[in-house]
Amino acid sequence: MSRIKEFPLPDLAEGLTEGEILTWYVKVGDLVELNQPMVEVETAKAAVEIPAKWAGKVHAIHFAEGSTVEVGTSIIAIDTEPSGGDLAAPATPDAPIDAPPAPAGEGFQEPGMTTPEPDTGGPMLVGTGPKIGSTKRRARKGDGAAAAAAPAVAPASVVATPVVAAPVAVAPAPVVARTVLSPDGGKALAKPPVRKLARDLGIDLTILSGTGPQGSITRDDVQRAASAPAVTGAPLAAAASAPAFGPDREQRIPVKGLLKMMAEGMVSSKFSAPHVTEFLTVDVTRTMKAIERLKANREWKDVRVSPLLLVAKASLLALKRNPLVNSSFTDEAVIVKEYVNLGIAAATPRGLIVPNIKDAGRLSLRELADEMTSLVRTAKDGKTTPADMANGTFTITNVGVFGVDTGTPIIPKGESAILAFGAIRATPWVHKGKIKKRQVTTLGLSFDHRHVDGELGSKFIRDIGDFLADPEAALLAWG
Repeated sequence: MSRIKEFPLPDLAEGLTEGEILTWYVKVGDLVELNQPMVEVETAKAAVEIPAKWAGKVHAIHFAEGSTVEVGTSIIAIDTEPSGGDLAAPATPDAPIDAPPAPAGEGFQEPGMTTPEPDTGGPMLVGTGPKIGSTKRRARKGDGAAAAAAPAVAPASVVATPVVAAPVAVAPAPVVARTVLSPDGGKALAKPPVRKLARDLGIDLTILSGTGPQGSITRDDVQRAASAPAVTGAPLAAAASAPAFGPDREQRIPVKGLLKMMAEGMVSSKFSAPHVTEFLTVDVTRTMKAIERLKANREWKDVRVSPLLLVAKASLLALKRNPLVNSSFTDEAVIVKEYVNLGIAAATPRGLIVPNIKDAGRLSLRELADEMTSLVRTAKDGKTTPADMANGTFTITNVGVFGVDTGTPIIPKGESAILAFGAIRATPWVHKGKIKKRQVTTLGLSFDHRHVDGELGSKFIRDIGDFLADPEAALLAWG
């Protein structure tokens, strides 16, 4: 029984075939504990920390940071008996180590806490273990990049000569500072957690002056840069505001990860579902007063309350009254969902994501507020998992936070409608026969016209508007 355990890149979300190694938290020779985070991997849906499946000593690391690795390919080898003496130099794995298909009805298993596993037992994470009948290796997109970044690591196709993974090819432990090379050859001294924070906030470390020991960049340095007016949260926006032009006076932003997934999803949805968008301008003065009363209520003292909360509640009640909107269209059938997985579009340091609140229709208003607060906090921390974004049924995008009146949003793939919630503005409005200053917003609803016709779409957005015009009366009548 081998004491060296090869750890393959797990299947982090249904349909994903590869991931990019962002940060190694360990290096060759480090001792690791069971469930200790070893590496952060970014897929097309999220960045995920992957924990150790066994306790032991890091024997080899097969891919450098920045490498794109196929699901099922071993990325690290663990010596589970480090006290048993020295071992021969490890060989780079030859082919992906794929997982058997998950049992029927089994969904995504989020990387996280695991329990010790017998040597002959099944995989602890989806994507581990041998795949039945799979022997052919597909080409990996990251082979060339990995070889260039870490010449000491042999390409996956070379198996005759054992090669020890070079420690310099990966990040050292989080307590040790390392040099980060910029594209133009500049250097920045920063610890891995600081580099991760900078990457999350879209900050270029090479343009910062460090205030730490030996000029190293600290978390405070990064956070100060992030709060500067010229820097935005999203990597794409940061690149646009402070572009690093090459000799040809052009900048190239790789289309990969979250950006690639978002682009493919938007194109697929826009050109497969015939979109119709309707708009409704609503006097939400009573909604704003209801929010103030909630904030003043002692039962809601520590609860985050915003207009988006009541928009979400209005949408859930409107979906209950118009259930066909909460559906998905397939070539065989329109699938109407009894449950509502309510998506809230969120701008994060890694780009736009749409996590959803599972079975939101069953939640009380207070529970909905708590779930929305948790969802936003997790997204801002960059901890949203693929499972959090899977299986959405209806989405709200709050463009009002950017001062935008409304929009014509694209329906997320697999859903039938999306609501744009615009900015709330003090506006002259006819109220009870007189022109008064009222709080007004504009809603924009895009829906799939294959099965949601104009009448249904109009009734749905009208129900949302009626709720926001008088939420207390609507709760009494509908709730």
